[in-house]
Amino acid sequence: MDLINTYKTFLDRGKTERECVSVSLELAEKAGFRDISKYDSLKTGDKVYIVNKDKSLALFIIGRKSLQDGINFVTAHIDSPRLDLKMKPVYEKDGIVYLNTHYYGGIKKYQWVTMPLALHGVVFRKDGSRADICIGEDEEGPSFCISDILPHMAQDQMKKGASEFIDGENLDIVAGLNLKGDEKEGGKNEILRIIEKEYKIKEEDFISAEIEVVPAGKSRSLGFDSSMVMAYGQDDRVCAYTALQALLDSSCDLETTACTLLVDKEEIGSVGATGMDSEMLPNMVSEIMDKAGEYSSLALRRCLRNSHMLSSDVTAAFDPLNGDLYDKMNASFMSKGVSFEKYTGSRGKSGSSDACPEFIAKLRKTLDDAGVVYQMNEMSKVDVGGGGTIAKFAAFYGMDVIDCGVCVLSMHSPWEITAAKDIESAYSAYKAFFTI
Repeated sequence: MDLINTYKTFLDRGKTERECVSVSLELAEKAGFRDISKYDSLKTGDKVYIVNKDKSLALFIIGRKSLQDGINFVTAHIDSPRLDLKMKPVYEKDGIVYLNTHYYGGIKKYQWVTMPLALHGVVFRKDGSRADICIGEDEEGPSFCISDILPHMAQDQMKKGASEFIDGENLDIVAGLNLKGDEKEGGKNEILRIIEKEYKIKEEDFISAEIEVVPAGKSRSLGFDSSMVMAYGQDDRVCAYTALQALLDSSCDLETTACTLLVDKEEIGSVGATGMDSEMLPNMVSEIMDKAGEYSSLALRRCLRNSHMLSSDVTAAFDPLNGDLYDKMNASFMSKGVSFEKYTGSRGKSGSSDACPEFIAKLRKTLDDAGVVYQMNEMSKVDVGGGGTIAKFAAFYGMDVIDCGVCVLSMHSPWEITAAKDIESAYSAYKAFFTI
């Protein structure tokens, strides 16, 4: 249970991408990893990391073989569905002060109303100074929520489809009241005064802010038997943490260079400078190859082509109350081990990569030899739907890649559910993979 307890602490401390990177670096440096700028050259056994814009992170243990022979990557994303504050968030309407939001990633909007919410993020002022924000986690301090209408007046609302219950523009946070009567925007001005006094943030500073709205509260053990974890952001921080810890616990005497890569923006298509659909990966590997004295354009291409990757992303756990959505023979079951998906995508495998059977056979032997419990699955029935992962972006370079992660109940909801045994299995699988 030590792994599960430290995992829950990781979740509680890392509710945003920046927080995940910060916590991961703290753990990595305790394990002997150093920033690449601290090295003049790299040799076998060196532990090195590269940070990209404080929102993605690569950690390497340099192996005995040439980097041109490839790297064993375990790659997870550290962004999760949420709400973001808009650039001009504070407004007042009929005596109530709100924070205006824009949702991020695939959410069921109705799940986010009438529950405690917290603000996590960072604000950069014009003078270059920075303010880190975490408001709503302290039970004695301020908290936030999104209001909803009472059932007595919801006749028209209840006739709508679930996707129409709450309009996206109405997912706004209740932040205060106008306590000064009919004074124009007196409530807004008072809230802005409090924000400036308490957090040294002016209204115009929100223009250069990155503030995420997430469920307030700590991760919890779930069930009378404590066999599960209930927490926000397990998609995909359950795979990020196990991949990180597996590398930190790995030997420095590896045949092949090993890398845990934590990336951003998967929930919106892996776009941007911190997502996988960018030059981030080849740029990071180029830095490593340069310090190892192996860099050339051709050597980089050979390295990526000869690499192997576990795209460590979660999958849907079989839900007995909605079993007709799954092909039960090919579903992923809670507490049956880490899950491998040969392909993801939707319907006709659209938007996926398709792992080579030769690579899968190699993985089977490695995991069986290590005594790792695992299962093979598809997310749902063929015509029901599906989802994409970062696997296709790795496959672009010609490397072997397969999706491998923990199955999740209530995926993309504010509080997701995983099984402790599957978390432990994922850790063991990733650690074994680094020895291939």
